[in-house]
Amino acid sequence: MKPLILFTNDDGIHSFGLHAAVAACEPLGDLLVVAPITQQTAAGRSKPPHSSGRLTRVEIYVHGRVIQAFGVDGSPAQAVEHALFELAPRPVNLVVSGINYGENVGEGLAVSGTLGAAIEGASFGIPALAVSRQTDPTHFLNHRAELDFSVAAHFLRRWAAHVLTHGLPPGVDVLKIDVPDDATPATPHRWTRQSRRRYFVPVPPQRTHDHDPAPMGFVLRADPAELEPDSDVRAVILDRVVSITPITGDMTAAVTANALVQWENDVV
Repeated sequence: MKPLILFTNDDGIHSFGLHAAVAACEPLGDLLVVAPITQQTAAGRSKPPHSSGRLTRVEIYVHGRVIQAFGVDGSPAQAVEHALFELAPRPVNLVVSGINYGENVGEGLAVSGTLGAAIEGASFGIPALAVSRQTDPTHFLNHRAELDFSVAAHFLRRWAAHVLTHGLPPGVDVLKIDVPDDATPATPHRWTRQSRRRYFVPVPPQRTHDHDPAPMGFVLRADPAELEPDSDVRAVILDRVVSITPITGDMTAAVTANALVQWENDVV
């Protein structure tokens, strides 16, 4: 029996990036496509109580054939739950989230719906990939922009095949893959860590009255003097290589019990 691969995202079921991911991995197994029916960028791993869970059947055309997909009225994490517990005909072997419009690097990881969906799948013991393509910020919310996803799809297919054959590295729950917008299939990859520096820097809105609608803006910042040498931001934004970051669902700080006791005693 072929492995069953779940495809999801946060850009929505109609995203060209999602369709590119499905097409890239079609030869690797049976396909289950379940994603939010609407744009859910920056939804993280949220599970809003107002989500109806309504399912909408959507036809996706891949390599000349129709694939039945499902749009979920819900967040990326909720779409994964519906997929795993309502729609999957058998256990899922791999979760693929993406290909996202826009890089998911640095402190923004916790905000990303792309990562939220992948971590949701990983929480049930399923290996997961979260794949993003760097874009201009004007495309972050435009899931129908005619961008070239072929290079990101190339790296996705490569690592999906490897994970299906060998599993994830020990202690890893998700592989986060970020592809520069000018990458080619020959672009090298680098094993990275999530940067702790801010990449998405808030910009306060301009308003006349407090009640004026004025959402926060942002600018992108990648300061070579601040960035860690092995960070995902440095790899993608400055060095223009593919970043592969191993992610774990265990958010416990890497500190020893002895160090905690010493800190407690010092403070008291």
